[in-house]
Amino acid sequence: MSEWLSNPVFTTWDPNTSLWSNTLITLYMTVGTMVFAALIGIPLGVLLFETDRASGGSARWVNRIVGFIVNVGRSFPFIILIIALIPVTRIVVGRVTGPNAAMFALVVSAIPFLARLIEINLREIPAGKIEAVQMMGASRSQVIRQVLFPEALPGIIGSLTTTTIAVIGYTAMAGAVGGKGLGDLANRMGYQSYDNVVMVATVLVLVVIVILVQALGSVLARTVDHRARNA
Repeated sequence: MSEWLSNPVFTTWDPNTSLWSNTLITLYMTVGTMVFAALIGIPLGVLLFETDRASGGSARWVNRIVGFIVNVGRSFPFIILIIALIPVTRIVVGRVTGPNAAMFALVVSAIPFLARLIEINLREIPAGKIEAVQMMGASRSQVIRQVLFPEALPGIIGSLTTTTIAVIGYTAMAGAVGGKGLGDLANRMGYQSYDNVVMVATVLVLVVIVILVQALGSVLARTVDHRARNA
């Protein structure tokens, strides 16, 4: 225990050595990534769902093109993606290291992942509910607002939770290429310096964060699930 308490990783807020400051950096990257991923990924998932059900030729082509882009984005291992995006990251962010540079790659990786999950959530809604609202004269925007989102909301929250946990894992990989955060700390202070205390501490913090995110997501999903309340 004395070895743990005396380790500089616990006794300083220096971004280069502190467990606490790097935990905040990891949380900053995760929250920032999820905000942008949700703002783009959820509408993109709705677009995939709507264009797949449409009968028009143009909508089908939109679905094929967007679906292809999403599939390509999902197929890239994150460590390869963050390296491949270095030229674009330099243009967009102005640098290729640090939390903001890592966040750009994290957003690019999370958007297609979340979009496909949202599409799956919408597909699980019974077609009869959608058809019943359409027969009452509802427009497509009304169907989306009044049927799709309310019915799919528990699943959407679950998808956001799953994506958030994946992003937390990605932040650890981003640390290996200069993204800062717990991954960077574990690599520099733990692996390269042969400090098992740092390795164990960073793993424990990541595990705690994931458990808390999963617990929060489960509570929110149950809260908004009208089927659970009516059971």
